[in-house]
Amino acid sequence: MNDSLGTYLHDHLAGSTYAIDLVEALRDQYVGESLGQFAATLLIEIKADRDTLRQLAERIGDGSSELKEMAAWMAEKVSRFKLSSGGADGLGTFEALEFLALGIHGKLALWRALSAVTDIDGRLHGMDFEHLAERAKSQHQAVESRRLEVARITFRPETSGLAASS
Repeated sequence: MNDSLGTYLHDHLAGSTYAIDLVEALRDQYVGESLGQFAATLLIEIKADRDTLRQLAERIGDGSSELKEMAAWMAEKVSRFKLSSGGADGLGTFEALEFLALGIHGKLALWRALSAVTDIDGRLHGMDFEHLAERAKSQHQAVESRRLEVARITFRPETSGLAASS
């Protein structure tokens, strides 16, 4: 049986694999700095969410794709290379935070969608989607705040040359 819900959950599971690898890269690149500590704290929550999602995906069944997870892994490796090419004020860091903000927004949409269909799919009973959605909102706000801090550094105008004479 083809189960759209199972496919949907496994798609998000593949995305969570990518997000975890990316947050680990941020943690490792910025060890001893506030961004590294932020990433380490965020990583704990994202792993907990991934574990919840994995348990739910196993309960639902169908939709698993090792190819999806491999593609997410490969995409993360490319992002890790880009991330390592700049410092804390680099475009790679900004884009990593932007990806995380978008991914967390997607996770919030996931929890809301699952909450909306809980009453018609008994396999979803017993899940606290409201709590998961609230945690996603909190994560998104924290990542978005960091992203905007990095944007102010990354995109500041040059103080010499053409920018100064304009």
